[in-house]
Amino acid sequence: MIQLWQLETLLLQKDTYQSYSQALSYTSQALSQNLQGLTNKSRVRRMIKKLLYYLEENWKRLWVVSLWIMIMIGLFTWKFFQYKQKNSFQVMGYCLLTAKGAAETLKFNMALILLPVCRNTITWLRSTKLGLFLPFDDNINFHKTIAAAIAIGVILHAGNHLACDFPMLIKSSSDHYDLLINDFGSHKPTYLDLVKGAEGVTGILMIICMAIAFILATRWFRRNLIKLPKPFDRITGFNAFWYSHHLFIVVYILLVIHGVFLYLVHIWYRKTTWMYLAVPILLYAGERTLRFFRSGYYTVRLSKVAIYPGGVLALLMSKPPQIRYKSGQYMFVQCPAVSPFEWHPFSITSAPGDDYLSVHIRQLGDWTQELKRLFSEVCEPPVSGKSGLLRADDTTKKGLPKLLIDGPYGAPAQDYWKYDVLLLVGLGIGATPFISILKDLLHNIVKMEEQADLVSDSSKTSELRSGSNDSGTPNRVPPKRKKTLKTTNAYFYWVTREQGSFDWFKGVMNEVAELDQRGVIEMHNYLTSVYEEGDARSAFITMVQALNQAKNGVDIVSGTRVRTHFARPKWKKVLSKLSSKHCNARIGVFYCGSPVLAKQLSKLCYEFNQKGSTKFEFHKEHF
Repeated sequence: MIQLWQLETLLLQKDTYQSYSQALSYTSQALSQNLQGLTNKSRVRRMIKKLLYYLEENWKRLWVVSLWIMIMIGLFTWKFFQYKQKNSFQVMGYCLLTAKGAAETLKFNMALILLPVCRNTITWLRSTKLGLFLPFDDNINFHKTIAAAIAIGVILHAGNHLACDFPMLIKSSSDHYDLLINDFGSHKPTYLDLVKGAEGVTGILMIICMAIAFILATRWFRRNLIKLPKPFDRITGFNAFWYSHHLFIVVYILLVIHGVFLYLVHIWYRKTTWMYLAVPILLYAGERTLRFFRSGYYTVRLSKVAIYPGGVLALLMSKPPQIRYKSGQYMFVQCPAVSPFEWHPFSITSAPGDDYLSVHIRQLGDWTQELKRLFSEVCEPPVSGKSGLLRADDTTKKGLPKLLIDGPYGAPAQDYWKYDVLLLVGLGIGATPFISILKDLLHNIVKMEEQADLVSDSSKTSELRSGSNDSGTPNRVPPKRKKTLKTTNAYFYWVTREQGSFDWFKGVMNEVAELDQRGVIEMHNYLTSVYEEGDARSAFITMVQALNQAKNGVDIVSGTRVRTHFARPKWKKVLSKLSSKHCNARIGVFYCGSPVLAKQLSKLCYEFNQKGSTKFEFHKEHF
């Protein structure tokens, strides 16, 4: 039974609780509003940080693309308003103005598109001060971007002519047409007359040639990703891309003719197409002429050939005394026995200090397949007791095929010497640009150790000669000793699916492990076809691997002194370790491989740049 005083107490507590809970509600609302404000502020700060980082990383690209777009807008606007003042505007309307504006941008872009593929010029320019302001490593991407702008320009120009202003001209009244008698004659032309004229025929032929070249240059056709039935399979692959791209010769001839027979323009100096094209065409023709003569001047003789697992062909050749290159650069190779016209780019895997040139070519396309087949025929079968590789050298009974080379050409990896620390990441055959860098670093390490020994010996000799009177005077370091490597450490990560891939550069890895006593170069091999370390399914091989490494100093997986890890590297952990180990250092991250990992590494570089004092700068090979 409830007493009256107990009921009163309960009611009073309810009022107190209600007022207390109401106060709590107000407090929680205020806190949530404050937290929401802080969240909004932090979100804005993050966006500003991302924007600033993006501008810092891409300012070269941004100002070049911005300038290019502004030039196109300026040319389009100039020609648009120029034709608005003419009688033709009253007959053909805004379609004519749009077509003429697009035509002016087409002239500019058809001239500009040749410059990014003038590789000798770009290789020279990137070594000048212009390399500080222009992104020369993005030349192929810029070439593709210009091609996209040309496609849009062609649609606007040809579309407005064929579908708009030509019909308007044909349907115009006699009074309106009288304004254009000086341009089209006393008799009004039919649609067929306009199309079958020199301007129409050259324009349509250019569109056909461009369409073929554009379609076969897409990734699906160039990479042979589209499987077509025979005989249409011949229009896919690199060969189809390479040969169709040479339709540009026909296109430029037609473009010059098209520019001579312009509608509505009769004074020669106002026909400006040839003025746009003259210098770029001469420059490009000069580059191709240089290649022709230089390939004959750079005579090379094959000294060794080996075919490794995974379809990789290693070619060692004599080094012409005239050629000078940097680690990380590439050169073009031609084999006349396969094709007398095709040139293909490959990273140079020998170091500048080597007395030979070497490239490693993986079988990926039709040209490389034919090249491997050709060398397989001259290679001798493996000798018992040696590695089971197909090999050939200059003593082989069958003569080795002739090779022509052209280069070297600049690449992002050649700037490795600018950084305190290097992180080199190669996927499969993507390790090739970095092998030359590792060799070059190793040569420099050996030279520095030799110099250190000479300095030590000379200082001991001078101490003995000077006697005890000069014992308190510090020895002066010779000038040669002052010249040291900027790069203090290099970390090489090679990720591959096939165990046999490690045979490609076994000699290099063993040489680095043996001669790099100071631990400047740290190498990591990763085999992704085996379960990661710590997994029960790979425990036995990990145990055997550790025992063999401890006993013989050789990894049983790779056959080198470098231990092989399983699965994929944990890239966040890798960068975290480098960030903590090399505070306040500039770390150059150089990558060659699939675009998926490129995005991941680029994103991780951004994240770690926001956290600490270590600066990561990401570079990706583009070819």
